[in-house]
Amino acid sequence: MGNDISREMAKAACHALSEKKAEEIRVIDISQISTLADYFVIASGSNLNQIQAMVDAVEEELYKNGHEVKQIEGNRGSTWVLMDYRDIIVHVFSREDRLFYDLERIWTDGRKVEVEDL
Repeated sequence: MGNDISREMAKAACHALSEKKAEEIRVIDISQISTLADYFVIASGSNLNQIQAMVDAVEEELYKNGHEVKQIEGNRGSTWVLMDYRDIIVHVFSREDRLFYDLERIWTDGRKVEVEDL
């Protein structure tokens, strides 16, 4: 199970995403099956502007909590943006890309965590 810091980071990311009306926010605890991170946070946006607003909101919220992003893959025109915070990885997708890449299916060995339980 992820540690307290990574759980708080995931909770903050989920809060920022929900503030920007993200769709289908999911959290997967991968701490027992991968050394990549403790949690994946996955969410969808309906258009490029919303996706970018979601990314900006996560970056701002985690920065306010003392966490700087290690790396961001994707840019303002991307339909999949990956934000690597070491302890958590945030994936922000367009609806279409999320269905295509289907991370929830790929990471079925991870433990699904309800956002409210963070």
